[in-house]
Amino acid sequence: MDLYSILREFADSWALLALFSFFIGAAIFVFRPGSGPLHADAAQVPLRERATPMTAPCACPACTCAPLPEDTK
Repeated sequence: MDLYSILREFADSWALLALFSFFIGAAIFVFRPGSGPLHADAAQVPLRERATPMTAPCACPACTCAPLPEDTK
């Protein structure tokens, strides 16, 4: 029996069963009771407004890329 036939038989049986089990487990995890508020909160993340504006990645005082205090008003 060559390698292709062995891998094909494995993919048709055990790998298919393992992937189907993973799919069912993921679906149960997503649709479990009590996860609705978590999903609703995660769905709103891109739409939230920031409480503080984003600052420059380099916020050291001597850096030229940091905003000056009078510019942040």
